[in-house]
Amino acid sequence: MLRLWADLVPTSEQSPSMSRTPAPPPTDAPASAPVADSALTHGLKQRHLSMIALGGVIGAGLFVGSGAGIAAAGPSIVLAYGISGLLVMFVMRMLGEMSAANPASGSFSVHAERAIGPWAGFTAGWSFWVLLCVAVGLEAIGAAKIVTGWLPGTPEWAWVALFMLVFLGTNLAAVKNFGEFEFWFAALKVVAITLFLVLGVLAILGVLPGTDSPGGSNLTGEGGFLPNGSDGFIIGLLASVFAYGGLETVTIAAAESENPVRGVAKAVRTAMWRIAVFYVGSMAVIVTLVPWDDPEVAEVGPFYAALDRLGISGAAEIMNVVILVALLSAMNANIYGASRMARSLVARGQGPRLIGTVSSGVPRNAVLASSVFGFLCVLLSYWRPDDVFPWLLNMIGAVILVVWVFIAVSQLILRSRLERESPEKLVVRMWLFPVLTIVALLAMAGIFFLMLRQPETRDQLLATGALTAVLIVTGLVRQKRAERGART
Repeated sequence: MLRLWADLVPTSEQSPSMSRTPAPPPTDAPASAPVADSALTHGLKQRHLSMIALGGVIGAGLFVGSGAGIAAAGPSIVLAYGISGLLVMFVMRMLGEMSAANPASGSFSVHAERAIGPWAGFTAGWSFWVLLCVAVGLEAIGAAKIVTGWLPGTPEWAWVALFMLVFLGTNLAAVKNFGEFEFWFAALKVVAITLFLVLGVLAILGVLPGTDSPGGSNLTGEGGFLPNGSDGFIIGLLASVFAYGGLETVTIAAAESENPVRGVAKAVRTAMWRIAVFYVGSMAVIVTLVPWDDPEVAEVGPFYAALDRLGISGAAEIMNVVILVALLSAMNANIYGASRMARSLVARGQGPRLIGTVSSGVPRNAVLASSVFGFLCVLLSYWRPDDVFPWLLNMIGAVILVVWVFIAVSQLILRSRLERESPEKLVVRMWLFPVLTIVALLAMAGIFFLMLRQPETRDQLLATGALTAVLIVTGLVRQKRAERGART
């Protein structure tokens, strides 16, 4: 996803005592009682939640960003996506376990606060909020670039403003409007990726009219399965890890669904086949059909290269439409996720009270606050095109990994607590606990180490580390201040 953004943009929930100022009722505060925010509505139907979960794994990062991974790793990108996909399955299973036991609009932020402390919930929540807000702006610019390519001469800033206004409107209205938009966006993405996979498999089998089966020549030729050795595989592995971002939103949305526990459980239990089919399956089809070193793979995208190889007329425009839908879907989902995370943090006394107010079941001030950066993005692209965007991309580069670490540590602590205090809430269970949780944490540590070794990702890691350190220190200071206030 980050590499996709780099290609598209220009380059020239804590307790009330956390704050001395009275906060809104801490409906997301750590407690054994129901924690879903009662001020929010429950307007998402099961079909909405199911499609949000299904479409959440199909992002623009898959359609375009995967090209850089293929160019680096060659056919071994299939293995890279398989390994990183397994890690994501573990993370989603852990998150699903905690979210089904205690649904909350703050999701992993609430769980981190329960397990580790208010500073952890503060750090996990606000870092994720920053990630989503920056992503909204970058995705708006990416979508605008596609449209201006179709309508040359139209101003890019106008399209950015239009997209932001549309999705600001959908998120300011009832949550069911967000659900409907995401339902149809996700449906279009699912149809597109399914058709691609069907056509690809038919071509590989040699039964698609006008095509000959490539056999295994593209998997073993041109340098073999690992054409660039272990270094190329590592770059592909790192690229694949960040392509999976977006799955976490379904556990945030579940808190506003008709049946949060059942919705989360169903979404998490189907994560395995979704990841296997959409990500690993797509990579397998592409590297079987197209030589990994085909210039089109990195320059215009692997899906376009595969469709072009199959002789599909208008392949470029087809993929532009799909990528546009993916970007708009991500914008919509990220505004929603950011606003609900902000609302949850404020409800727990961890943010400015002003943005925590709820009107007609919608945290409208939080929606507005979460959309501000999108409106500023086009101005930033004019003012500081050469350094602002690379700095922002670096700052959020490894945030999702930081969030995953909080999820794993929280689950390691809360699972034992749940088994002791409320075993009936464990309707979703992490496999082979605690072994696979520890394995996942070790894998994350390994990814951090690999990022530090690679020049392309070292800056991202250091910038994200700086952001995380600032949030940790701020969270600890706030926690200590609240504890002193409570004693006096």
